[in-house]
Amino acid sequence: MALPEETRRFDIYDLPRAFLDDPFPTYHRLRETDPVHRNRDGTYYITRYDDVARVYRTKSMTSDKTEMYVAKFGEGPLLEQHTTSMLFSDPPNHTRIRRLVAHAFTPRAMTALEHRVVELVDRLLADCAANGGMDLIRDFAFALPVEVVCAMLGIPPAEREPLQRWSNAILTPLEPVATPEMIATGNQAVTEFKAYLRDVLADRRRHPERYGEDVMAELLAAEEDGDRLSETELVQNCIFLLNAGHETTTNLVGNGVNALLDFPDQLRLLRERPELIDGAIEEMLRFDSPLQIGNRGVSEAIEIGGVTMPPGTQIMTAIGGANRDPAQFPDPDRFDIARAPNRHVAFAAGIHACLGAPLARMEGRIAIGQLVERFPGLRRAGDVVRGGRARFRGLVSLPVAV
Repeated sequence: MALPEETRRFDIYDLPRAFLDDPFPTYHRLRETDPVHRNRDGTYYITRYDDVARVYRTKSMTSDKTEMYVAKFGEGPLLEQHTTSMLFSDPPNHTRIRRLVAHAFTPRAMTALEHRVVELVDRLLADCAANGGMDLIRDFAFALPVEVVCAMLGIPPAEREPLQRWSNAILTPLEPVATPEMIATGNQAVTEFKAYLRDVLADRRRHPERYGEDVMAELLAAEEDGDRLSETELVQNCIFLLNAGHETTTNLVGNGVNALLDFPDQLRLLRERPELIDGAIEEMLRFDSPLQIGNRGVSEAIEIGGVTMPPGTQIMTAIGGANRDPAQFPDPDRFDIARAPNRHVAFAAGIHACLGAPLARMEGRIAIGQLVERFPGLRRAGDVVRGGRARFRGLVSLPVAV
């Protein structure tokens, strides 16, 4: 059967602004007519929930992107960053690094961080109240996770200014298309970020008494059966933690509050029943996922949706599409904070399920819960501006009045 013209012409490497603003009609169309869409470079883009979940849980899939990223980035700092962090590695190396980094995300560490998050949210909301409003992204959704992750890594407030610039420059080349300018800027950002962190590590080793019991201390001390993180692994995974930690939470809070304002009945319900906040966070993650596209490689031949894929095939997973699949989520375009069950794949699944998911959930629960409780008159006060990216879906501006 011939594909509809609009489906046949879909090109992940040439996305119109309409898709970046609202990809969900395209996800629906692809799921219905071409759920295993072959891209022009021989990769595949899959949009059905069951297919995406299966790819994430199939142990023979690979997350090693070395070959792909050599072709995309060339040799250089950006390649090292995106092939050294645990996100883009396979067992046994992935298992080893994740086990060591997990020392930073113990229940004890999360409990200690929760107190800091509550204090930060209180301060940011007090500033909002004093000013009668804020840009929810700049002044709240971004400010909170950056302060939290910097506190985790022992980065003092006076030195945090370049972090957003570095992080954006490192993550942006992960979009489906990376221009030479993006790659050059990303390489420079990794170089500067590495130099900064190496100086931090050197100072911590010379003067440990200046620093408290933070995540960086946990990472420096982490050891399993005599194994420790090398300095390169430590630096690159600190960069990864900062990038992933701030990007996910910023988009979760921004997209989540935007959805509440789009669905005032759900905002009213959350205000009346604050105990629904945990379910509300899960629905925000499903409805407008912070990360919309993932990647896996085929290491053993697999058939997906009637398409046989040989080893070496690269697959793009449409996380945002899977999370709106009506076969898994009844009435998927309805934002429902009481939705249950809600088995979304916003944090992937399997061995690469996001290690920082508990932190993002905790930050979102406190930030959005307190915002809704404190400001019953919360409303938009200007135009919403989307970030214009396909992989990382978020806002760059959301003015609100209280």
